[in-house]
Amino acid sequence: MTQQQFRPSPYSFLPPVVKNLLIINGIFFLAMIAMDVVWKIDLSKALGLHYFKASDFHPYQFVTYMFMHGSFGHLFFNMFALWMFGSTMENVWGSKRFFIFYIVCGIGAGLVQELSQHIYYLSELADYETVRLGGMNAIPMSEYLNMMTTVGASGAIYGLLLAFGMTFPNSYIYLYFFLPLKAKWFVMIYAAIELFSGFGGSADGVAHFAHLGGMLFGLVLILMWRNGNGSVGGFFNNIRRKMRGNDNRFNTYSRPKTDEQYNKERADDEARTDEILEKVAKSGYQNLTDEEKEFLFRQSKKQ
Repeated sequence: MTQQQFRPSPYSFLPPVVKNLLIINGIFFLAMIAMDVVWKIDLSKALGLHYFKASDFHPYQFVTYMFMHGSFGHLFFNMFALWMFGSTMENVWGSKRFFIFYIVCGIGAGLVQELSQHIYYLSELADYETVRLGGMNAIPMSEYLNMMTTVGASGAIYGLLLAFGMTFPNSYIYLYFFLPLKAKWFVMIYAAIELFSGFGGSADGVAHFAHLGGMLFGLVLILMWRNGNGSVGGFFNNIRRKMRGNDNRFNTYSRPKTDEQYNKERADDEARTDEILEKVAKSGYQNLTDEEKEFLFRQSKKQ
């Protein structure tokens, strides 16, 4: 009689999906520069996400816009965050689940950005045929709508930031490489900034609602995975079970743990996880004991 043994995969500094996303984003950026310099073609016009009422809009842009960036700084900081948070989450979730999460957050960010632009159009632009920009002559509304273009992986990155904060809430992130801040507070602060900037009518050219959209879709997906084993039906069935929790007609068993016991065990698990991750950061995954590796493996299955 044989027994199955736990064999944890080693922690990868640059897991495959993160590595390929970094490469693809770099290729798109170089292609954008080359086509502009050599052929005077604006690649972002074809691959950036346009407002859906614009003539330049195409459905495929909900995916391609994630790989376009407006500047090297835009690309660098997004890719640094992808590596920083994405590498950890891909090691925890596995490549398939990580890839699904990244794409869903990116598309979700695009959908929320489209919704915010549509609300802006209905409230400010729908009654006009032309738009005057600064000291320029008035331009047709159709031309202005084509100028409403979104590029960048930031929506997907904000989804990863949320995932990291929910998975390792007490891990420290060093703000500006100097100020230590727990991940849960880091996420809350950034979400609050984006919320304030979005509803405050900030004219900084940043798609704040896309960032919030990435976090929103990431939150829904994580809750689905945690409560419904990845299916939409299971997610809502779980909600219905919780709503019926105090109705004896639907309960044939007693709750095995009190809320206090559950919260204490969860807090202990989070503290243990943070302790092991700190050890990984200092001495590497290969120096963990078998018990520590198995504990991380079990925790990853809970996500």
